[in-house]
Amino acid sequence: MKRTILCLLLCASSLAAQTGAKNGEWKTYGGDLGNTHYSPLDQINAANFNSLQIAWRFKTDNLGPQPEFNLESTPLVANGVLYSTAGTRRAVVAVDAGTGELIWTHGEREGARQTNAPRILSGRGLAYWSDGREERILYVTPGYRLIALDAKTGAAVRSFGRDGAVDLKQDDDQEIDPLSREIGLHAAPVVAGDIVIVGAAHRPGGVPSSKTNVKGYVRAFDVRTGKRLWIFHTIPLPNEYGAETWENNSASYTGNTGVWGQISVDEELGMVFLPVELPTGDYYGGHRPGNGLFGETVVALDLKTGARKWHYQLVHHGIWDMDIPDAPMLVDITVNGQTVKAVAQPTKQAWLYVFNRQTGQPIWPFEERPVEKGTVPGEWYSPTQPFPTKPPAYDLHGFTTDDILDFTPELRAEGLKVASRYKLGPIFTPPVVSKWEGPLATLTLAANAGGTNWAGGSYDPETHIAYVPSQRVLGTLGLVPGDPNRSGDFAYIAGQARNPNAPAGGTAAGGGGEGGGPGVTVQRLPLQKPPYASITAIDLNKGDIVWQIAHGETPDNIRNHPALKGVNIPRTGRPGVFGVLVTKTLVIAGERGTFTTPSGKVGAMLRAYDKATGRDVGEVYMPAGETGTAMTYMLNGKQYIVVAIGGPGFPAEFIAYRLPS
Repeated sequence: MKRTILCLLLCASSLAAQTGAKNGEWKTYGGDLGNTHYSPLDQINAANFNSLQIAWRFKTDNLGPQPEFNLESTPLVANGVLYSTAGTRRAVVAVDAGTGELIWTHGEREGARQTNAPRILSGRGLAYWSDGREERILYVTPGYRLIALDAKTGAAVRSFGRDGAVDLKQDDDQEIDPLSREIGLHAAPVVAGDIVIVGAAHRPGGVPSSKTNVKGYVRAFDVRTGKRLWIFHTIPLPNEYGAETWENNSASYTGNTGVWGQISVDEELGMVFLPVELPTGDYYGGHRPGNGLFGETVVALDLKTGARKWHYQLVHHGIWDMDIPDAPMLVDITVNGQTVKAVAQPTKQAWLYVFNRQTGQPIWPFEERPVEKGTVPGEWYSPTQPFPTKPPAYDLHGFTTDDILDFTPELRAEGLKVASRYKLGPIFTPPVVSKWEGPLATLTLAANAGGTNWAGGSYDPETHIAYVPSQRVLGTLGLVPGDPNRSGDFAYIAGQARNPNAPAGGTAAGGGGEGGGPGVTVQRLPLQKPPYASITAIDLNKGDIVWQIAHGETPDNIRNHPALKGVNIPRTGRPGVFGVLVTKTLVIAGERGTFTTPSGKVGAMLRAYDKATGRDVGEVYMPAGETGTAMTYMLNGKQYIVVAIGGPGFPAEFIAYRLPS
C-alpha cells in the first residue's frame, strides 16, 4: 500500500513537470526546458482554425545592412512582450505581443569579428530570465559573445561580464583567435534557474579548412554576473573519461564536436542534456581514428557542476554528417505500468532514440549490429553501429532500388539508370572515393540532409505522443583527394569526380544541407519516392507509430510536370526544415517554400492537423514559407500563433494570427 501511494505521488510530481508552456506565455525556445513545443491553449481549435486572421506583422528588413530571407527564430513571450533576434546583424527586438509595435531594439556592431563569423544572420532565438523583480534577455551574437540586456529597456546590463558581454572566445580552455571563422552559435542559449548554458557551432559544410580545428566545448555562466561556472570538454582532455576513444593522439588537434542544436534541462533532476555533433570533418575521419567520444553522443551533465552523469553515442566515428542537430525532448512516459522519466532524441537518421533520462539506459534495446567497412584509403571504420529496436524508423534511411520514384514505369526505368551510377545500400553504407568510371558517390536518405534537423520534434505530455517532422532528401556521399590549396591537410574532401571529357570546372561538393537541396534528379524530379516531408506521431508509451502524414502541398514543378500529366499524385509534401507546435487538440506546422494556390496566389499554408488522427482540420494562407517553428500565447483573452516566414525575394518577417474579435 505504501509503495502504491509513493508511486502515485511520484507520478503526479513527474507529470506536473511536463506541462509545456505555462500561463499562456512562451518563456523559453521550446516552450519549456524539456523542448516539448507544447501549449495547453485551446481557444484556437479544429472548428475555427480556418477563421484565423492576421493580427499583426513585424518586418525585419531594416535590422541590418541588407534584408534577411531566412529568419529561423522562435520568439518568446513574457508579460505581454514578444522578444526575438532578427535581421542580418542579429538585432534583438521587443515587440508588443498584442499589436506588433516595436518597443525597443538592440544591436551590436562587431566589425570583422561578425564578418568572419561562421554562423551569421539572426540565429534561432534568445533566452529570458527573471527573479521576479528583474528581467533579462540573453543572446549570443554572430561574433560569439554572450550579451545580457534589461528586458524592459534593451539596455546592456553593465554588471554582466564586461559591460554587459562575455567574450565566448576567451576562457574556453583553448586559444581562439578573436577573428576566427571557425566558431560561433546559431542556437539560443538556455537559462535554468540562475545558470545560462551556451553551446558552440562551426562552419557548415563538408570541407573544413583543416583537420586541426577549434573544439566545441559547452559552458555555463552565472546569469547575474557572467562568471564561468563550468565547462564540459566535448573532446576529452588526456586525463578525462573517453580520451582512450581517440587513437594516435587525435584528440589533441581534432575540433568541432560542438553542440549547435538546442540544449535541454531537467531542473528537478538537476541535469543538462546535450546533443553533440560529429568531429572534424563530416565525411572523412582517417585523421581521427577511434570511436571519438563525445562525437554524435547524447550527454547528460550535472546542472550545477557540468560533471558527466551518463552518455550514449548514437554513431561511432561518424562519416555521414548525421550530427545530433536538435534538442533532446524530456518526456514522462508510462512503460509497463510504470512512469519513466525519459529523453527522446530525434535525429537526421530518422530514428527516435529513447532513454531513461536518469540512468541513460535505453527504454527499448539498442543492438550493436555489423555494418559495411568502406574502401576509402586511410579511413578508420567502426565495425558496428547502434540500431534501436523501437520505435521503428519514421522515415526512409539508406537507399535501395525500392526507394526510387515510381510515378510512371518510364520514370522509374530512367531512375534505375541514374541510380546505377552510384553505390546503394542500407543505413551506414560508407562514402566512396568518387570515380567517373565507378560509383560517383554513395546515395543515402536520412543522413546529412534528411530526417529531422535543427527544428526537432514536439511532445504532448497528456497523451505521451511525440510528433516528429522529417524530410526525405537524398544525400550524395562522394570523396575526392584533397587539394592542398583548398583543403589544407585533409587526405579526402567531399566532392564528385568530373567527366574527363567535360570542360574544366570545379567538383560538386558532396552532401546536401540543412534546407535540403534538390539532390539527384530524373527530369528534374527527385530520384527518391515521396513524401518529401512528413510528420509522424509516435506513442512513446509503446514505441509504436500512431500515424504519419505528408506535410506540405505538392510543389508546382511536380504538379505541372509534363511527364506526370494525367497521373494522380497524392500530396507529396515539400522538403525543408520545419518545426511542429502542439496544443490541446492540434498539431500545427507551416510549409517550407511556396506553391501556387487554386486562386492563383503564390504562398504557403500554416496547417493544422487533428493530433489524435493526423487528419487535416484547417489551413491559413501565408505569403511565404515557414522558416522558424511556430509558437503560441494568450494575451487579453485572445490566443495568438506567431511564425517566422521568408524566402527568396521575400524578406523575413514574423506574422501573428488570432481569431476575429
